[in-house]
Amino acid sequence: MKRRMFLLSGTAAALLATRTQAADGPFEITRTEAQWRAMLTDTEYDVMRREKTERAGSSPLNAEKRDGIYACKGCDLPLYDAATKFESGTGWPSFFRAQPDAIGTKEDKSLFSTRTEVHCRRCGSHLGHIFDDGPKPTGKRHCLNGVSLTFHPS
Repeated sequence: MKRRMFLLSGTAAALLATRTQAADGPFEITRTEAQWRAMLTDTEYDVMRREKTERAGSSPLNAEKRDGIYACKGCDLPLYDAATKFESGTGWPSFFRAQPDAIGTKEDKSLFSTRTEVHCRRCGSHLGHIFDDGPKPTGKRHCLNGVSLTFHPS
């Protein structure tokens, strides 16, 4: 019985490692922890690299109304067109659709629930979460941390 449990545990660990590898990279752009810390503020680092959440209502991007592109603060990959931004009332910048081939997702089981975490597909920076309560045409709400984004007006 102990041998069977050992083998099952080893198989489960191998599958989990494969799943984590697929969800966490490899990414086109990689940096050491020291490099990330040197280029980001403490809050940006906590959100983008440690998957924390900025305080609701704290991002100046909530009030941004101009045409343009929202890009990843970690690698400047264009992520969201301003035309897909909407006022969700949540206190975070929200979008109903990402740019093609811009984001990746993975299951997030923190906070006693299962959510869909969204990250930059090129550098892996945490952006926020995707919910199923957004407007048409997608019905999705990409609820993002403003500190993970830079805005490039048209």
